[in-house]
Amino acid sequence: MSDRLTGLITIIVALAFFAGATQLEAPFFAGPLGPKVFPMLISSIGLIAGMVLLLRPDEEPEWPTAATIGRLFLAMIVLVFYAYSLKPLGFLASTALAAAALSYQINAEALKACIIGVCLSAGLFVIFKFALGLSLFALPRWFMG
Repeated sequence: MSDRLTGLITIIVALAFFAGATQLEAPFFAGPLGPKVFPMLISSIGLIAGMVLLLRPDEEPEWPTAATIGRLFLAMIVLVFYAYSLKPLGFLASTALAAAALSYQINAEALKACIIGVCLSAGLFVIFKFALGLSLFALPRWFMG
């Protein structure tokens, strides 16, 4: 039942995406294929995938328990907080807090989770800032002056 429902939803979304693609207007400087081809191709693939799910469903899955869904919801809240805390707290603090919270969910040892959060934050900062050249603020701007 769940595969068939997912397939039906995928088909509806793919058809809506295809209909939206037909409304795209070609700009003056468009290539030979125009702007409609790629979205139509993606929606066609989605339509085929939805039909496969609808016509050849797998057996019913074993859904997670309420406790697991609660932990997933908590992880989602942590990631939303992380996204909103990047600017006011800076990369190092917000990444350390988010990584520590998610590590604590995996293995409920507070000291290890904090160490993992700090190390992951510092390591990612070095990679993103120096290896990839991203413009990150390590600390909050108000703290930097």
